[in-house]
Amino acid sequence: MSFHEIRFPASLSFGSIGGPERLTEIVTLASGFEERNSPWAQARRRYDAGVALRSLDDIEALIAFFEARQGQLYGFRWKDWSDFKSSRAGAAPAFDDQEIGVGDDATVAFALRKSYRSGAQEARRPIVKPVKGSVHMGLGGVEMREGVHYEVDETTGIVTFAEPPNRGVPVTAGYEFDVPVRFDTDRIAVSLASFQAGEVPNVPVVEIRV
Repeated sequence: MSFHEIRFPASLSFGSIGGPERLTEIVTLASGFEERNSPWAQARRRYDAGVALRSLDDIEALIAFFEARQGQLYGFRWKDWSDFKSSRAGAAPAFDDQEIGVGDDATVAFALRKSYRSGAQEARRPIVKPVKGSVHMGLGGVEMREGVHYEVDETTGIVTFAEPPNRGVPVTAGYEFDVPVRFDTDRIAVSLASFQAGEVPNVPVVEIRV
């Protein structure tokens, strides 16, 4: 897939509107009961980058970024300010934030993921674009050292240990991450008169699978 490992300017994504969406197929039976099903295992996130634009310099930066991505052709990284780390909003990521696996004396590669819990239910989201230098790993409650005990592939979210974790040992992680996205339009319409009057362009961005 065509993807550029570059982040949309975080200063422009701050204040944008967006979040996860699900696809649910609902069939109402003759009895009045419903059958509900979803073909998506994971949510897909959408954003509007236009609402965060505050100045003509912002528009210039947006157009430059849009042209470099050739519209919808190339994906890129996006910082979702409402959900960009493994920890709670008010805390810094720590090595024991998320359990991502259990050692078995053989496996050395583990995929980063984030769990969302509510009641007895849990959704697990793959994290494929961790931020470089932000990943902290732990084994059995002990923090490991990047470059010594493990390596991180920031383009896939795969963590590889130098030696396989022992059987039954929890593998934990803490990190910041970006969302892989693309522009959901091949056209940006900007009127300087409208922008100066407070009307901002619509710049849709949509999450992609990588």
